[in-house]
Amino acid sequence: MNKITEIDYTLPNEKIAYFPLEERDQSKLLVYKNKTITDSIFEHLSDFLDDTYALVFNDSKVIHARLIFQNSFGAKIEVFLLEPIYPTRDISVAFSQTGVVAWKCLIGNAKKFRDTIRFEVVIDAECRMQNAESRKQKAESSGIPCGCHNAITITAEKGDRVGDAFLVTFMWEDETVSFAEWLEAYGKMPLPPYIKRDTNETDEIRYQTIYAQQKGSVAAPTAGLHFSEKVLTSLINKGINCKNITLHVGAGTFKPITTDSALDHKMHQEQIIISRDTVEFLLKNKDKKIVAVGTTVARTLESLFIIGAKIYLGIPNPTLVHQFEIYENSDLQKVTVEDSISALLKYFDDNKIQEIHSETSLMILPHYAHKIAKGLITNFHQPKSTLLLLISSYLGEEWKTVYQHALTHDYRFLSYGDSNLYL
Repeated sequence: MNKITEIDYTLPNEKIAYFPLEERDQSKLLVYKNKTITDSIFEHLSDFLDDTYALVFNDSKVIHARLIFQNSFGAKIEVFLLEPIYPTRDISVAFSQTGVVAWKCLIGNAKKFRDTIRFEVVIDAECRMQNAESRKQKAESSGIPCGCHNAITITAEKGDRVGDAFLVTFMWEDETVSFAEWLEAYGKMPLPPYIKRDTNETDEIRYQTIYAQQKGSVAAPTAGLHFSEKVLTSLINKGINCKNITLHVGAGTFKPITTDSALDHKMHQEQIIISRDTVEFLLKNKDKKIVAVGTTVARTLESLFIIGAKIYLGIPNPTLVHQFEIYENSDLQKVTVEDSISALLKYFDDNKIQEIHSETSLMILPHYAHKIAKGLITNFHQPKSTLLLLISSYLGEEWKTVYQHALTHDYRFLSYGDSNLYL
């Protein structure tokens, strides 16, 4: 099933969710188990699980990756942050930088971004999310001067082209302000490209999981958007163990496969963080059925296995996971999960570290046999997408039956849409 036509279906616009439901856990839940489909509501998720299962979540946090400003002639320019380049490529470290950073960015209206652009950012918490112009308008309309004076000037310079993106350097003089601080104050939530509307206050809350911690994603790990405190509590009360792992979702997650064969598609690379605690959790729960909350978690867990297997086999540069290496190296496939995990724990000890910061471009194809995650919670995905390929690795051809059922039973699709549980 590597031909792109085999992961295609017709998705009517009216089936796409452009806004979230009022309550997170009131989304519909399609449960697929033993070739049987059950329709439910997400708040009842724990009814379909017991203490023989364990869940792994992606705790990555969506950043305000959209920056909108004007050049000296008033032309609107939009910059979409993709990944840090200077002074570090490590997303976790990049947000603490002060003075200067450079990021790989997509630029809307790039031809108008010729000269250096300067814009003002208000850092004061009372005026959070307001740029200088909106603050001025507020003061003029009320007749009361705004009491916020902690504003800094950011200088943005467009550099060389990098594929379909550009290098953009941001500079500011106030060394007490980190990149994360001014980005949070000025940037906007990066909704998916098919949601063609302005962001609102609801998106600030709802396009973020309630357990998000690690800043770095430019798209939400959407399977987690359905979880409420009530749902998490119900899982804990049933004795279901839960743990976090981190994959910072890149914009490539929305990139459709345009080649005739999925094998010719270049998979996007994303940063992952694997903690010793998570590896110990997997060892402790080795006899349980691991359910990945989202395709990002499924990819991270399988990348974790590959890293451990490479360490076990003594393969150089083990922490970088390539697109097809698990398929091309039969020795990797022979390594057991327990040997992989044991090798990882030894790697932590030998290097005296608690976390592995790595990158993965792993592409999970339909015939892939998951080593760790035996179940999946996920949303409904776009046609001709790498995410649908991953779904096929769990469901095989039955994904068509599941998706047809969803289309004919009023399920909502994509990021703000409804949920699935595959066991």
